[in-house]
Amino acid sequence: MNMKLVFNLFLCLLITACFDEPSEDPHILVFTKTAGYTHASIPDGVRAIQKMGAKKGFRVDTTSNSSFFTEDSLKKYSAVLFLSTTGDVLNEREQVEFTRYIQAGGGYMGIHGAVDSEYDWPWYGKLIGAYFKNHPHIQEAELKVHSDENFPVTDSLPNPWVVTDEWYNFRSLPKDVNVLVSIDEKSYNGGENGEYHPVVWYHDYDGGRAFYMALGHTSESYKDPAFLKLLEAGMDYSIGENEILNYDKTAVLGVQ
Repeated sequence: MNMKLVFNLFLCLLITACFDEPSEDPHILVFTKTAGYTHASIPDGVRAIQKMGAKKGFRVDTTSNSSFFTEDSLKKYSAVLFLSTTGDVLNEREQVEFTRYIQAGGGYMGIHGAVDSEYDWPWYGKLIGAYFKNHPHIQEAELKVHSDENFPVTDSLPNPWVVTDEWYNFRSLPKDVNVLVSIDEKSYNGGENGEYHPVVWYHDYDGGRAFYMALGHTSESYKDPAFLKLLEAGMDYSIGENEILNYDKTAVLGVQ
């Protein structure tokens, strides 16, 4: 048989195989390290996210070991989720690696205590949008849901949305973010951020994506259908298009 013909047939089969092969399922990392208060609801959150992954078709890894934050490890994830992390959870080397991950196009999601983390790392403060200040006792409050065309879930949530949780006050309010849910401070006791008090927001940041929700203190949160809808929408945003990360566009040098 003509060798050129054989080569062309092989090339056609190879190209067809590449296009017919489904893209790899998104892969996310749930990070649960605490260097301060440890929320009892963290295992509930992990189980809910694992269940969501099985339903939605994304794979879930979990770790509380920050030494996992290396380029070789992080580059396989479409998103990294900080689930009620507290305190100083990454050392300087790990901070560099995570910065490069976001700059390469990675996604970030923070839940509840994630704002009670990394107070001495300004880049992280801008990524997540705000830092924890204090909170009153757990109580019921009314949330205002803001319609957003990028998040159709906002049109399906109750409005007002009545939720019992631990409501955070922030040291300063997030800037240059898109707010999906805010809290009505007149509906509960102990609010300190005034009439504009966001509790769920998202934004593009430094080459990547970031989504934060202050809800999620209680174990019951992770059984609430409305909360889970919003969590799922946040995961979809953080995962993005599930593209291969591009470390060539990072501004921070890698750790040798």
